[in-house]
Amino acid sequence: MEIRALTDTYAVSPQIESGDLAAIRAAGYTTVIDNRPDGEIPVELQTDTIREAAQAAGLTFVANPVIGGQLTQDNVDAQRAAIEAAEGPVLAYCASGNRSSVVWALAHAGQLPVDDLIGLPARHGYQLEHLRPTLERLA
Repeated sequence: MEIRALTDTYAVSPQIESGDLAAIRAAGYTTVIDNRPDGEIPVELQTDTIREAAQAAGLTFVANPVIGGQLTQDNVDAQRAAIEAAEGPVLAYCASGNRSSVVWALAHAGQLPVDDLIGLPARHGYQLEHLRPTLERLA
């Protein structure tokens, strides 16, 4: 597991496993957001399995599957709501962390400068420059 902090309160990660949840909790995260659809992964990594492990570790778990190339406004709204409801730092994961970065940036359009919404994920290799026109329009 490789946690990549975009801000002090939001980080992304590639796919996590049940065994990672205790370390995620120990690192100070309070909420885990699953941005990975079950159809992409084996049973042992699917939503219900990770949800059970997260809850057993004392974490809030939110499923918000983002299908590659089919991001919806509902995904953005759900991500924003989960972040706002969190009682501490949030860790969101998907296959690589990219979708979790994209949905975070869109959820914060108008709240943070566009250069930050693109630049913070870029520190970890996530290229969101293609979102600039959309982020500027939403701002």
